Amino acid sequence: MATDMSEAIRQLMQDRNMSEELILTTIENTLLAAYKRRFGNSDNAIVRFGDDNYEVTIYAKKKIVDSDNFYDPSSEIELDEARELNPEAEINDEILIEVDPKDFDRGSVQSAKQTAHQSIREIQKDSLYAEYKDKIGEIIIGYYQRERNGTIFVDLGKIEGKLLKKYQSPKEEFHVNDRIKSLIVEVNKNPNSPLEIILSRTHTDFVRAIFELEVPEVYDKIVEIHKIVREPGYRTKLAVYSNREDVDPVGACVGLKGVRILAVIKELEGEKIDILKYDPDPRKFIKNALSPAEVQDVIILDEAKHQALAVVSESQLSLAIGKQGLNVRLANRLVDWNIDVKTDAQFEDMDIAAESRRAVSELFGDDDYGVEYSLVSQLPGVDSAVAALLIEKNIDFIEDFLALSEEELVEIGLAEEQQRILRALIEEHIEIVEEEEEVSEEDLAISPEKEEEPPQEEEVIEVEPEEYECPECFARITVDMTSCPACGIGLSFEYEDETIS
Repeated sequence: MATDMSEAIRQLMQDRNMSEELILTTIENTLLAAYKRRFGNSDNAIVRFGDDNYEVTIYAKKKIVDSDNFYDPSSEIELDEARELNPEAEINDEILIEVDPKDFDRGSVQSAKQTAHQSIREIQKDSLYAEYKDKIGEIIIGYYQRERNGTIFVDLGKIEGKLLKKYQSPKEEFHVNDRIKSLIVEVNKNPNSPLEIILSRTHTDFVRAIFELEVPEVYDKIVEIHKIVREPGYRTKLAVYSNREDVDPVGACVGLKGVRILAVIKELEGEKIDILKYDPDPRKFIKNALSPAEVQDVIILDEAKHQALAVVSESQLSLAIGKQGLNVRLANRLVDWNIDVKTDAQFEDMDIAAESRRAVSELFGDDDYGVEYSLVSQLPGVDSAVAALLIEKNIDFIEDFLALSEEELVEIGLAEEQQRILRALIEEHIEIVEEEEEVSEEDLAISPEKEEEPPQEEEVIEVEPEEYECPECFARITVDMTSCPACGIGLSFEYEDETIS
């Protein structure tokens, strides 16, 4: 029996990856289940293993009674019978009697086997769950086993993983026995089903983990990834920054002659990857995010609503927008701003620059000064510490500074002397104009003298043809055109009659 037992234990340890302690516990539970099935109760059963743990014996603990009081053979033994086993036995003593395995009937053995299989399955499930639960977010390598209803089953060695259809890149294709590198995203343990390992190749964390494998600086946190956005199979944008001034974050991710980025692209089956530098300044970050397009300028339209306008040359417009708007869409998600891309000509037509100058002029009076010195940090001779403090508090604009009282400025850490010097700089370089008083309706009434004045000759204004934007390529078009001169799309203009009341 010892030889058979030792062989069974070694086999379980090898096939099921179970510890010896768990195997011995399983064997003990199995024997107790068989004893209970045979004798109806296992409270007095004791399982003992030999010194080498490869020999096992089950005993029945029975109480010694005299023949007149004997009534339960499963838990009691008569004194005469007990003295045959131990001459020194006395009434009320307890004695261990070895149970012969032949005493177990077929039903007891079958019950024990079921208990053993169930115990082994539960132990194995718990062990695998604990192992893979700690691996969520890590890369794992497996092999294509089979496919069913779009789900790919991946052989991970100890267990099977599931690569669901929604977590597969649309441009990737796998065949039986193909090597698959994927990310563990879920580990589910259900009572009546096998352990479920969910894998993914579309998560942004999959790209992050690939970069940690290929770029030592990312793994060591010298270069950190600020954010990743992705359209699986098509393009990924990656914003990075460095914790050391002597390390270029973009260069570290690209590698010498591009070897590192090429390894990542190969793993992603040719997916395009844009690596750009993260910048806390939204203007610079937006400009970087629209790469590979070259952006001439970024105008913040509404800081509270995160709306911005990127100005590019005509030749860079299609590159900035990308195929089906993919590039600008990913840039929006990366910087968390709503970016509108326009060419120089379209920007001039919008006249945003003139509107901005006019708004500043109303506050400061002079267009040139207002445009040139709209920020405190732009003022000549400003204290760098003062400028840095105001930038940190989000009051870098001159109008924001002037809107605050002395007490409010002191609360944020700006001393009265620093305020006085800064206000003197503003007065020196900027002419502040007070708002004009509102004109009442009585003031607007036309005087009799003016009514008697001869009418002025009307100025003849030459009206230029109205211009519109092509809905396809945004080129300039006029109402007399039947097709776009840039992209060739057919044009049709419809007018609605205005009703005069």
